[in-house]
Amino acid sequence: MNHIKPIHLYRQIAQDIRTRISEGELPVGTRLDSHKELASNFNVSLITIKKALYELIHDGLLVSKAGKGTFVINSKPKSKIHPENRSNNTIGFVLRDFQNPFFSIIAHEVELLAHKRGYTILFANSSDDFEKEENLIRQLRQNGAIGLIIASMSQKYFANETIRTLHEERFPYVMVSYTHDPDIYFVGTDHIYGGLLATEHLIKQGYKSIGYINSQTGNLVSDLRRIGYFKALEQHSLPVKPEHIYYLSSGGGWKYFSAGYEIGKSICRSKNIPDGFFIYNDPVAIGFLRAVLESGMKVPDDIAIVGFDDIELASLAQVPLTTIRQPVHEIVNKALDVIIDQINEGNPNIQTIFKPELIVRNSTIKKTKQESIVARSISS
Repeated sequence: MNHIKPIHLYRQIAQDIRTRISEGELPVGTRLDSHKELASNFNVSLITIKKALYELIHDGLLVSKAGKGTFVINSKPKSKIHPENRSNNTIGFVLRDFQNPFFSIIAHEVELLAHKRGYTILFANSSDDFEKEENLIRQLRQNGAIGLIIASMSQKYFANETIRTLHEERFPYVMVSYTHDPDIYFVGTDHIYGGLLATEHLIKQGYKSIGYINSQTGNLVSDLRRIGYFKALEQHSLPVKPEHIYYLSSGGGWKYFSAGYEIGKSICRSKNIPDGFFIYNDPVAIGFLRAVLESGMKVPDDIAIVGFDDIELASLAQVPLTTIRQPVHEIVNKALDVIIDQINEGNPNIQTIFKPELIVRNSTIKKTKQESIVARSISS
């Protein structure tokens, strides 16, 4: 007796239901049994049933209505059409916080590039609420989004149940916030390399005592950037000093500016201050820079500062900020590639990680070096 491979089982169930619909056994308007009842009838798991039903929803035969059930809406599957001729070209973008300066840049680029490809972006703001994020993902699917771009609130290294369900049901999605899970669609930045790049720049500028300002405890991206900071110190035989590693007590979105300012005031009142700082992100770095200048110290002569993300305000800070630029255009372009490939039933790469770039400005280059650079430029 031949055994059915589990990976093909949901497709056999989908075909059985599809046949019953086309032969009139399940006419348009019929409400199917519950997921639990179908799983019992077919003697399979709930996950297998969900995958089978999603295939039929994707084919235009069924629709799922929240709190009401799954209904037959068509007796013939929709024909496959090119994206430019598709009646529904809506991709949902679940964003953790519209006020987050970096993800607002991502959102702008997503809308711009998606429009050029003939897709519409429907934004949904989770407002730093993980439960709301999960509900938004479900609502966007039920309301007809054909794919999802997700900047998740999750602070776990591995995909949560909601993301895992998208993957198992083969619903087109991609994450643009960090995940360590090797089989989840993700496009992003090499944060460890970025941390190394920032810290190494300070070392090469001659700073001997370098501190790191984290986000709040438990922030995965901040932890990765700190690993890069550690690597740079180790590679240059500099000690890691626990007293030079700082954590914010609060943050998020524009609150990072005030958080950076407050921790800057606290550090400036302490003794044995590092002469260089790599800081988790640009808003924290800009707030910190303001506190340093208000204390009477100079940037970079007394304290050099490197941020991360290269938001627009970085170049407009009181002392233009050296920072690590994430390749936003490349990230968004690739994320759309991954989504569209899945929509067209392709097989895109699971993960794409881009290298960030060091952007050098005045916050790390002492005046003598700046004057030297200007002099060389004039003479040439």
